[in-house]
Amino acid sequence: MKKRLFLLDIDGTICRGNALIPGAGEFLQAVRRSGGQFVFITNNATRSTADYIRFFRTLGVESGPENYLTAAYATIRYMQERYAGQHIYILATDSFTAECRQNGLLVTTDAADPAITCVLVSYDNALNYDKIKDVCLLLTTRQVDYIATNPDLVCPVDFGYLPDCGAICNMIETATHRRPRFLGKPEPAMVQYALQNAGCAPEKALVVGDRLYTDIACGRRAGVETALVLSGEATRADVYDSEEKPDYIFPSVAELRQEFLPEPAVSCVRNTAPETSMRACVS
Repeated sequence: MKKRLFLLDIDGTICRGNALIPGAGEFLQAVRRSGGQFVFITNNATRSTADYIRFFRTLGVESGPENYLTAAYATIRYMQERYAGQHIYILATDSFTAECRQNGLLVTTDAADPAITCVLVSYDNALNYDKIKDVCLLLTTRQVDYIATNPDLVCPVDFGYLPDCGAICNMIETATHRRPRFLGKPEPAMVQYALQNAGCAPEKALVVGDRLYTDIACGRRAGVETALVLSGEATRADVYDSEEKPDYIFPSVAELRQEFLPEPAVSCVRNTAPETSMRACVS
């Protein structure tokens, strides 16, 4: 039952908006005290790794580059392998656009550039209709590839949710009938990278997140056990309607400390519902 590597989503799992979810900070501290490791595997491409390090420091959590594997990282690595030296139209935050340029990608926001071979879409907190128009123009009138960082439909904030990259791409698909290749979760690459970097066997790792179609699906594809937390997007009712069944369900990450770390544990009862293999944590 004990785990050594916790692969954690951020939005809706560790944070809600710009604040830690109650118990999250204590959980991260407990992981370190136990000699374990945590790595944030997030589909949020609005912040670079350096941005995240600064962000968590303001919340009282110290971290380093080794604690992050983001959709931005996975996307940049993918684009470097396949589009090095090519012109890429980008719809994204200023931070992610700058990170792409720092890593040698030839990204542009000029849709009139005749050398564009690919459109790259991510979450954009400065999204406007002109940007949407440029993407639709390129996808409709040119033979260009189409890549997106992540399929998440919403991003949790303090008052509820905002449309995320997946919702932006759904709007574009309605107009162009083109769907991108999504990187990030649920693709298993970030989990596989994290296991390799940590030298950790899959059975000693746990993927933790609040979304069934990204976090839980990602862990299952990578052969790692998964825990759904109900502090973000998914509800318990959603689990019964989904093909992506988590191994565990918890109210929040606070309960993971009791279950998976060497401290006094709560009891764990296997869910006997025939349609699932879930175990539910009870006090």
